[in-house]
Amino acid sequence: MKEELLKKKCVPCEGGAPPFSSKDAIERLLEFPGWQLSGKAIEREFNFKNFAEALNFINKVGIVAEQEDHHPDINFHDYKKVRISLSTHAISGLSENDFILAAKIEAIVS
Repeated sequence: MKEELLKKKCVPCEGGAPPFSSKDAIERLLEFPGWQLSGKAIEREFNFKNFAEALNFINKVGIVAEQEDHHPDINFHDYKKVRISLSTHAISGLSENDFILAAKIEAIVS
């Protein structure tokens, strides 16, 4: 499934669609080691060797997020740690877009 998500493109979400249930989100997360459900979002923390590597990762995530027009919350802390949080704000929960972007973020660090 993760490989299929890499081939997809995020679609604009204007609201109205129901968010994934917690059960559906947890099932999807089985393919995303390191990611966890956090309220109405999925999150993962990435650790790098140094500041420059962490910043480079953030820049790459930013490029992918712009291409997908789906933007994560990014927390850069402790000079080499990056926490990514994904949710679909228009529906106040998780959509397929969040998992598409998670798959593409995973591809950056693989």
